[in-house]
Amino acid sequence: MGDRPSPPDELVPLTNLDQPLFDGADATKRDLVDYLDLARSRMLPELADRPLSVVRVLRGQRPFMQKNLPRYAPEWIARTAMWAQTSQREVHYPLCNDRRTLLWLANQRAVEYHPTLFRVGHPDRPTHLVLDLDPPEPGGFGHAVRAAHLVRKVLAEAGLTGLVKTSGAKGLHVLVAVTAGHHETAAATRAVAARAERLDPALATTAFVRAERGSRVFLDSTRAYGATVAAVYSPRVRPGTPVSFPVWWEDLDQVGPADFTIRSAMSLLAGDDAWSRHRPAPATLPPDLVAEGAEIPVARVQAMHEGKRRARARRTGDPAPGGDRS
Repeated sequence: MGDRPSPPDELVPLTNLDQPLFDGADATKRDLVDYLDLARSRMLPELADRPLSVVRVLRGQRPFMQKNLPRYAPEWIARTAMWAQTSQREVHYPLCNDRRTLLWLANQRAVEYHPTLFRVGHPDRPTHLVLDLDPPEPGGFGHAVRAAHLVRKVLAEAGLTGLVKTSGAKGLHVLVAVTAGHHETAAATRAVAARAERLDPALATTAFVRAERGSRVFLDSTRAYGATVAAVYSPRVRPGTPVSFPVWWEDLDQVGPADFTIRSAMSLLAGDDAWSRHRPAPATLPPDLVAEGAEIPVARVQAMHEGKRRARARRTGDPAPGGDRS
């Protein structure tokens, strides 16, 4: 008979456990610690060796994303330094590789866990292609489910297999394990989104500008390069503290975001670990998919240029292309 795991407070001093996690959480800090400790065997493999950003909620403050490991962090926490082009500084990201680190982060009131798509030492080799399906309003989860089935069909036609999970917010994430460079993966992601949009343009859109989406589900193909994604099993700072949870494709039509919370997921973690047991081997991306995506502009960049063009038109009084010149 093996030794029992040490209690959490023997690994990390835990404080203020009975305080509410945040307004509307329906959970305490103790609930967060207990949930993460129970989920650790499934969650840690998803976080290990990936630069990690967390969303913390300190008492009396608004939630904030923290990338840089605080100076007061214990020396035993693994970390990696990366240059941040936007802020023009070196950022020291934590690596959540073990139970002790996960508990320390929980005690820091880190509620959300957003790892990169790559592992340390391989910034140009994402392990997954990710599509974020964002429905137009909080009640639009059913539309996101329909859009996910479109994505699944596109993937199947390309010889790829995806896993699906709730985002923990209002939508879904579809992930495909891949073996490819970041340029190829980013291009293939755009192509999958475009093909899914063509299957049902009344349901799904790749329009990055929110005002252009209408009531359609946004197929966000921008999770590439240095982007992060909410980890599977990560809690989210939302009313009721939902968690990002894996779903069988066959069950997708029968579930909703509220089914997976920091409380309800505790019992679900005792069941089958479908996410790990049925994880497909990393796939080679079809060349035609990559080639198609290479011809599609990056949505975020395209939207930025369009915004600048429109602002310039407003300043100069020139009408937009196609506008009334009479």
